[in-house]
Amino acid sequence: MSRDGTSLAKNVLGVPGIVFLVLAAVAPLTGMVVIAAIGIAVGNGGGMVAAFLLATVVLLLFAVGYAQMSRVLTSAGGFYAFVVKGLGRTPGLVAGFIAMLGYNCFVAGAIGTSGFFTSTAIDDVFGLKLDWLFWSALSVVLVLLLSRRGIAVSAKVLGVSLILEVSILLVMDFSVLFRHGFSFAAFSPSVLFQGAGGLALLFAANAFIGFEATALFGEEAKDPKRTIPRATYIAIGFIGVFAAFTTWAVVSAIGAEQAQDVAAAHLSSGDLVLSVAQEYLGGPLTKVMLLLLVVSLFAALLALHNSATRYLYALGRAGVLPRLLGRTDPRNGAPRHASIVQLAFGSLVALGFRLAGLDPVADLTASMTGFGTLGILTLQLFAAVAILVYFRRTRDRRIVKTLIAPGLGAAGLGLIVTLAILNFPTLAGSSNGVVPLLPWLLLLVALAGLALAGWLRRFRPAVYAALETDLERDPAPRASDVVGQ
Repeated sequence: MSRDGTSLAKNVLGVPGIVFLVLAAVAPLTGMVVIAAIGIAVGNGGGMVAAFLLATVVLLLFAVGYAQMSRVLTSAGGFYAFVVKGLGRTPGLVAGFIAMLGYNCFVAGAIGTSGFFTSTAIDDVFGLKLDWLFWSALSVVLVLLLSRRGIAVSAKVLGVSLILEVSILLVMDFSVLFRHGFSFAAFSPSVLFQGAGGLALLFAANAFIGFEATALFGEEAKDPKRTIPRATYIAIGFIGVFAAFTTWAVVSAIGAEQAQDVAAAHLSSGDLVLSVAQEYLGGPLTKVMLLLLVVSLFAALLALHNSATRYLYALGRAGVLPRLLGRTDPRNGAPRHASIVQLAFGSLVALGFRLAGLDPVADLTASMTGFGTLGILTLQLFAAVAILVYFRRTRDRRIVKTLIAPGLGAAGLGLIVTLAILNFPTLAGSSNGVVPLLPWLLLLVALAGLALAGWLRRFRPAVYAALETDLERDPAPRASDVVGQ
């Protein structure tokens, strides 16, 4: 429990709870219905299976260094705290701003996505047609109510959601396996090297967005120096294997050799996976899958909100943002003020798009989720470099764990971020309006972080100095949380 109004709840999340929070943000069902289907269409078709496996390898290599760093530092600041620890306060503020804006934009896009698909699903299944803004508003209210109950409640809700959405996909996967069999043509050179392999890797990496949130819950975890690394490995491994297995089922069902053409034909309707479900699960279970897609999107919104809130909380606690954001509910440790501000931002953005008559998917989701994805990928790269620098600066002798493996992971992430910038309209799923120009916003955010760092250093030196020392502070320290391995 939190008693001083500035502490998050302690000892409330074990490995399963953190894994549920992370995997819910990843939203496996949404990832397969949307991201994997687009990757098959615009990437290299059936080679998307191998792209998921390659992305898994890259992120597991990164996770080796990440695990070592999480044993050195436990902070609600997540990767922002890692960058401060490894690269210093000014780069850390830049990373913090990228994280804050990236996650908040992602939530704004998720509000639109949740509202649109809920409206579509309810209309298809029950014949009740309501504007997407109504369902978005309902989702926001439910997220606010759940988040105010504390992180443990969110973890339980997300755990149920995760089990349901994974289960329906596994039923479809094994139906394909037993009735049709899986095609090993997906791994043949003619399939692997067709199309745009770089785009396939980019969309595969996109399906992992959210795994980095394990670090954000370190202060609320039980024995975080063991819990966080384990949860990270489990989350990355599960996402990669599950996504590859389900994608293999889909491309086998439609034919590995012609998967790209078939997926491209379904691209505008977005129903590739649902069409496979219709054939292998039947109409009633496909409707269940459609409803579970709504549950998946809401779960992702709740999980991403929790992540975005903790960046606001960490920056508020440090004094970079108003300190009110660093206050928590003394009863359950929930960062209530940060939660309200975060949802208000996302809701106002969604409302602005609605009042402007813009499309919730082609405009709101494309711009906000697209930029959020780019921001989070960039944050991951920042953290990867910070981890390498920190362990080299401290002359750590574990060369494989702190140099080779995380170095290869950082190189892979660098490639993925480059692909994201060069192919941003494809990543966002739209070239409408200002969408192609949004990567420049990343530069503006970085400049804002640099400007704020300079201002703090000159006019609020105590706050600037505390950016690093605050990382060592646990508001309610435990013996197992002493910094160091």
